[in-house]
Amino acid sequence: MNQKRSFHFIKAFNFFVYGAIAVYSTFFAIYLQSIGMSTMEIGTLMAGGPVVSIIANPLWGYLSDRLRNVKRSLIIMLIGSMLIMQLVFLFESYTIIYTSMLFFFFFQMPLFSQTNSLILNSIEGTGQNFGAFRLFGSLGWALMAVAAGPIIGQIGIERLWIIYTVMMLISLAFAFTLPKGEVKGAAPAGKVNYRSMFVNRTFLLFLIIGLVISIPNSMNSTFISLYIKEMGGDASLIGWSAFWSSIFEIPIFLLLDRYLKKNARTMVLCLIVISVLFTLRWFLMSHTSSAEQIIYIQVLHCITFGGYYYIGTQLTVLLVPAEFRASGQAVYALTWGGLSGIAAGIIGGFVFEQSGPQAMYQLCSILAAVGIVGFALLFSKLHRSLKTGKEISTSA
Repeated sequence: MNQKRSFHFIKAFNFFVYGAIAVYSTFFAIYLQSIGMSTMEIGTLMAGGPVVSIIANPLWGYLSDRLRNVKRSLIIMLIGSMLIMQLVFLFESYTIIYTSMLFFFFFQMPLFSQTNSLILNSIEGTGQNFGAFRLFGSLGWALMAVAAGPIIGQIGIERLWIIYTVMMLISLAFAFTLPKGEVKGAAPAGKVNYRSMFVNRTFLLFLIIGLVISIPNSMNSTFISLYIKEMGGDASLIGWSAFWSSIFEIPIFLLLDRYLKKNARTMVLCLIVISVLFTLRWFLMSHTSSAEQIIYIQVLHCITFGGYYYIGTQLTVLLVPAEFRASGQAVYALTWGGLSGIAAGIIGGFVFEQSGPQAMYQLCSILAAVGIVGFALLFSKLHRSLKTGKEISTSA
């Protein structure tokens, strides 16, 4: 396949797959509430995804590395998640929905990390930058979420499945055009020791601290639509919230592509700044008094989550051997979409229901402040390593 054409297909796939998940994640909590689920039930249901991802992310990462074919994994995940979601929309029984969602999460949760792996493997040695591809995901997320709002307002939240299914079918069509996404010149995964992926203590510390930072972000992702609705916002406003939180990720990715130095010390320093902004963001969310104010605060998402996501992806590339890139991205995904989501769904749902959304965001602000301290300590460790000539860097 012509390389330039292949890159265009990757960008198109990114646009539509992120758009499909945006439609699901932005409006699904409202759908569940419309069929009678409480906030606690919704939180518990959504916490099932991170539980499943503890198995799903490493398993799909291992299969992609082992088979050296990320494209095949993505196609199977898309088909599986799309078909199972039809059962979720077909029934209103909590038991059936909960059981179906566990299978859905098995296929859906690793989609982003494996898409990142395919991009990183495909552009290696080409001079292309990760951000130039990932920004199409942000564009798809922003545009599809804001476009879906008025449509849902017209056809009703009970027909959310139509929009989601159409988006998934388009994503699947583009998935068949993707390159295999194998690592160029890497040793076969079966001939190396997977434990070597965790030799670097910096990577392990990054994952642990990132887990603390990611819990508030997962709480926000799960419950912000309910918060907006509680403040009097409608489906259209919820869509605009997703739009403004994603559209400005595009210049952030381009700036990071151009100016971010690819060494661990610089990246961790950036993560300290991002953690400070996360703390400010959650503090402001805990003191908002209208749905419109939430929309304005959501603009900080582009710098906080967008920056953390990009830098974390690049830091994982830096610290994990190329043979295990899909597995490394899968493990990284466990922090911001897996383990953190378990605590976010259960604790966030309980606090939201018992004390209100303001109290939940106050808790988020405290956790983000803990993340500041954690990354500051990690930066200090790297600074000491620099003095002994052990700084880690890469041109990846």
